[in-house]
Amino acid sequence: MPQGPSARPVPPPALLGELETFIQTLNAAAAAVTLPLFRTEIGIDNKAGPAADFDPVTVADKGAEAAIRKLISERFPDHGVIGEEYGSDRPDAEFVWVLDPVDGTRAFVAGIPLWAHLIGLRYQGEPLLGVIGQPYLQEVFLGAPSGSRLIRPDGERPLRVRPCASLAEATIAATDPHAYYTPPELEAWNRARAAARLVRLGGDSYIFALIALGAIDLVLETALKVWDIDPIVPVIENAGGFVTDWRGSRLGRDGGQVLAAGDRRCLDEALTLLQPASTA
Repeated sequence: MPQGPSARPVPPPALLGELETFIQTLNAAAAAVTLPLFRTEIGIDNKAGPAADFDPVTVADKGAEAAIRKLISERFPDHGVIGEEYGSDRPDAEFVWVLDPVDGTRAFVAGIPLWAHLIGLRYQGEPLLGVIGQPYLQEVFLGAPSGSRLIRPDGERPLRVRPCASLAEATIAATDPHAYYTPPELEAWNRARAAARLVRLGGDSYIFALIALGAIDLVLETALKVWDIDPIVPVIENAGGFVTDWRGSRLGRDGGQVLAAGDRRCLDEALTLLQPASTA
């Protein structure tokens, strides 16, 4: 079964408050790099190489992660970092920052404002804090033991998942099943899709934020890396939701198949459809 936020280790309150403030500083530093580049002509490299699929990376991705890492090294030099663009540094430290500087680079280069900064903090190996930041929309979804909240220029409000008793009442989402799913996973997705009331595609990490907002009920993804999901876990869990693998177990430390839901009843129903394709 998934491990909820109440079961995770928490540092002393004074330090926790400092870290909550600092993670917002990191998000702002990333936004200062990415937002001026959004919807402009920037260079795009293919990390996958010319003979493979298109896996774009831009100066926005690299610049944002570099800015975040600089601030971490100055403020907390003993902390570890795991980042998509620049790899790992002391990944077994007591505090480890997990970074996806631009989650949804394809959306970024297409001018679609659903990409996000993903910044997470592990404490003693467990997700503690997380940010899903979308600077174009001026939204910061912050997850912390004190509760999840949406931070905008006009103020803050708590985040809370909504009740959803079954898939027949649910809005479910995924980024692009035909691009990432294996054939068995695609069959499982089609079963869940057929059972749901409404299905939306696209959105990358932003669709996870919408679970915490109470707008989407279930998100199914696969082939996620640790930086794709680690920062999201505190946002959803501290809004009352659940994040598991496709067997309903707590996530491992490396990503993989991910199921997130606001209501346990909806999650359990989806699991019965997904388990035949689970690789956990």
